[in-house]
Amino acid sequence: MTLHYRNYTDYSGVHLGPLPAMGDHSPWSYSAGEPYALPQPTLYDTHFDAPAPHEVVVPVPLAPDELPHLQSRYARLGKRLFDITLALIALFLTLPVLVMLAAALWIEGGNPFYAQERLGLHGKRFRMWKLRTMVPDAEDRLDEYLDADPDLRAEWELTQKLKSDPRITSVGRLLRKTSMDELPQIFNVLAGDMSLVGPRPMLPDQMPLYRYPQAYLGVRPGITGLWQVTARNAESFDLRAVLDLRYAQRLGFWRDVRIMAATFGAIWHATGY
Repeated sequence: MTLHYRNYTDYSGVHLGPLPAMGDHSPWSYSAGEPYALPQPTLYDTHFDAPAPHEVVVPVPLAPDELPHLQSRYARLGKRLFDITLALIALFLTLPVLVMLAAALWIEGGNPFYAQERLGLHGKRFRMWKLRTMVPDAEDRLDEYLDADPDLRAEWELTQKLKSDPRITSVGRLLRKTSMDELPQIFNVLAGDMSLVGPRPMLPDQMPLYRYPQAYLGVRPGITGLWQVTARNAESFDLRAVLDLRYAQRLGFWRDVRIMAATFGAIWHATGY
């Protein structure tokens, strides 16, 4: 059972505090390494309970002293060493399982692996790997399903996910419930594109919907994170930005350990979809 964010604490021990006010802010561009220019504000939901397409999401600029933990020794060095050590152990323990799951998916419908471009640290684009859980032409079918069902479109616009996605295969549904489709991302961690703990990896075209870009772009995205152990699958895309901000504000070794421990509870209770 995951704990709802409105209870203000979660399995990781992170005190979330009150949700920030949704005021008007000017767009801005984030630059670190190669600049990532944010698009103009996009029509999107800014409320946590229901879509409001007439409202706009505008990036909120954050001063460096608002995210001091992103410059800590742990953020700059310790977190990467932590990732490499645990990722190598995880790869050794899970490789036989990964091979068996890949074989099952191959029998079910061809190539068992799926790669998609995501945004990483400082806006760097990388290919994130997963076990395939959908039919091969899933992206082409999405628009067809959304055009045919207004309720599905409303759900997609609010959460960027579908709870009963018709594109998911039988084996894929089991993998998603248990989060085992994420196992290939261990290789992304070892390559330095991802972390074990961090924000949920974002699609490049989702950045215009994101309220706190610096909190996301200042860390590597994670296989698991604060969102996954609090409001996983249940809330709006805008809430993800709030939880990513909370994580960046409280980044630390013991926070990551607690989030990883909480992740095992989410996997055990099969809260994914």
